[in-house]
Amino acid sequence: MAKVLIVYYSRSGNTEQMAKLVAEGVKEGGASVEVKAVADTSLDDLKSADGIVLGSPTYYGSMSAEIKRLLDDSVKLHGKLVGKVGGAFSSAANLGGGNETTIMDMLKALLIHGMIVPGNVKGDHYGPVAINAPDERSAAQCHRMGRIIGELAVRLHQ
Repeated sequence: MAKVLIVYYSRSGNTEQMAKLVAEGVKEGGASVEVKAVADTSLDDLKSADGIVLGSPTYYGSMSAEIKRLLDDSVKLHGKLVGKVGGAFSSAANLGGGNETTIMDMLKALLIHGMIVPGNVKGDHYGPVAINAPDERSAAQCHRMGRIIGELAVRLHQ
């Protein structure tokens, strides 16, 4: 069975809530899922997953230092994550507070690793965003992205 790893950093709990919502969608998509705080995530965890989804609050228009550190360390895996499914999501304090730039920064790293990143034609195109705690709209976007990633991981890694 395809396995998707969701790695997040959350200080307030908002990004953690989003991670759990994405996980529900991954399960709906038919893949197994593991949700881990970035502090508990190893490079071996990244290697063993068929899909990797990153979640971070938006700090000054980009990801948290903790998620960035994992990505910086992942250079040791260069060439070993090719073909895995990827995605990203973010929470922010303000509308227009940099959540899309945060997601794009994380997605750029996944693309450099050779990962496959599906877009979303309905709603949050690059990945789900929430302003503070996830509301009904952002929860639906988390489920949708999770389902898309779960379904794609199953198709690619059977």
